Amino acid sequence: MLWLVCLWWLAPGHPVHGFWLAVFVLLQLARIWVIATLGERWTTRIIVLPDAPLVARGPYRFVNHPNYVVVVGEIVVLPLVFGLWQIALVFTLLNAAALWIRIREEDLALHPLSAKVRERVG
Repeated sequence: MLWLVCLWWLAPGHPVHGFWLAVFVLLQLARIWVIATLGERWTTRIIVLPDAPLVARGPYRFVNHPNYVVVVGEIVVLPLVFGLWQIALVFTLLNAAALWIRIREEDLALHPLSAKVRERVG
């Protein structure tokens, strides 16, 4: 949220860079693809449905966490639309820390067997 507040405060008066705006539009199309692929299973929470297989179609054929790829892209690209590379850098680093925790927890929830193996090894 602070990322958007910074953009709202600093972006006015900066020129819009068309290339980065086009990349941002493509990221929004990718987000729609992710949400459409997950359908009613899409949520911001970590929820595991018992006996439900992992989604392996759409963008999930290519990466394990396509929504996070979109989020990372947005955090980098939207500030660049206005030439604000400093905001892109700072919030990309902060987001990397948050995603490190989030993806680890999500993977542990989705793959409980591998979590037990990790506990024994580590």
